[in-house]
Amino acid sequence: MKRIAVISLTERGRVLSAKICNALQQFEMQRYCFVRHTDENAVPFTDTAALTAEIFTEYDALVFICACGIAVRMIAPHLRSKQYDPAVLAVDDCGTFVIPLLSGHLGGANALAVKLAEHIGAQVVITTATDISGRFSPDSFAAANHLLISDLNAAKQIAAAVLDGETIGLQSAYPYRNLPEELAVDANTTYGIAITDSAETQPFPVTLHLIPKNIVLGIGCKKGVSAEQITNTVRDVLHAHAVMTDRICKIASIDLKANEAGLLRFCADFHVPLQTYSADELMQLSGDYSHSDFAEAVTGADNICERSAVLCSGGELIIRKTAQNGVTVAAAAMPVEIDVEKRML
Repeated sequence: MKRIAVISLTERGRVLSAKICNALQQFEMQRYCFVRHTDENAVPFTDTAALTAEIFTEYDALVFICACGIAVRMIAPHLRSKQYDPAVLAVDDCGTFVIPLLSGHLGGANALAVKLAEHIGAQVVITTATDISGRFSPDSFAAANHLLISDLNAAKQIAAAVLDGETIGLQSAYPYRNLPEELAVDANTTYGIAITDSAETQPFPVTLHLIPKNIVLGIGCKKGVSAEQITNTVRDVLHAHAVMTDRICKIASIDLKANEAGLLRFCADFHVPLQTYSADELMQLSGDYSHSDFAEAVTGADNICERSAVLCSGGELIIRKTAQNGVTVAAAAMPVEIDVEKRML
C-alpha cells in the first residue's frame, strides 16, 4: 500500500488536505498541517524545510498544498534519482490545479495527479512529453508492471525514439499482452526492450533491460538474530545464484517470527512487507521440500523458508534452503504477466 503525506500551510489548505485524505482512502494517508492551521487529525509542524527533510524518504508520495515554487525549494536539497525519489505533487490551496513535479512515471506522480484531480474536481497539469502526446512511456510501463530499469540512459533514449516516431523492438522471457503500436516483437530495430531476469544479453544496439521485481524470500532464523546477520546471509545466497537483491518484493516466514526484531528491521531496511503463516498452513503445502526434524519439533513445520516462499509467491522455488549464521533462506519467483497498457496506480 502506498504511503502518502499531505502537507498544508494555510487554513484553506488544511480543509483541502482533509478532503484529499478522504478521497484517497485506499492509501495510507498522513496529514501535516502548519501549526497555526491544524486540527486533531493532523501532525502540526513549524518548519516546512525541516519537515520535508524528515519525511522525504519515508513516503511514496508527497502532496504539497502550496505554490509550486515553495514545493520545489523544499524538495531540492533531497533529490537523488528518479529511481529513488518519491512522487511529488503541488496543489494550490483552492484546489484548482494538481501538478506533478517529480517522479511522474517511476514514482507514479502523473497517475496520482489524475486520480486526485478527479476526486477533488481539479484540473491536472501534466508536462511529460510521452503523456501529453499519448505515446508509450518505458518508465511508466516499467513501474506499472513492477519491472526494474537497468539503465536510465537507455530508458531516456527509448523514450526519445518513441517521440521521434521510431519502432521499438521487444523481447520478453515472460508472457505479455496489449502491445501498443510503438512496440514490435523481435524486430530488427536500433532501440529495444528486453524483459528478462538479467542484463547480460544485448539483443538490440540500444537495449533497455527490464527485470521483474518478483522474488519472494522465505526466511527462518534463530531467536534474537540481528538484521545484519539476515542481510549478510541474504546477500550471500542471492549473489551465489546471480539474483539481484533489488528483485526482492516480499519476505515470508512462520507466524512465530512475526515480531522478531531483526527480521522486522531487515524488512524495513529493504522496504518490503513481511507475510507470515501458521505451521499448519505451511505443512498443508504440497511439494518437495527439505525436511528438518529439529525445525518441526520446535515450530511445527519441517521447513519454514522453502514452504513460506512458495506459499507467499504462488510460484516456483528457485533457490532451495541455505543455512548460514543462524538464518535459513530460500527464494521463489512470483508468476509474471506483462501488461504493456497497464499504468501506475
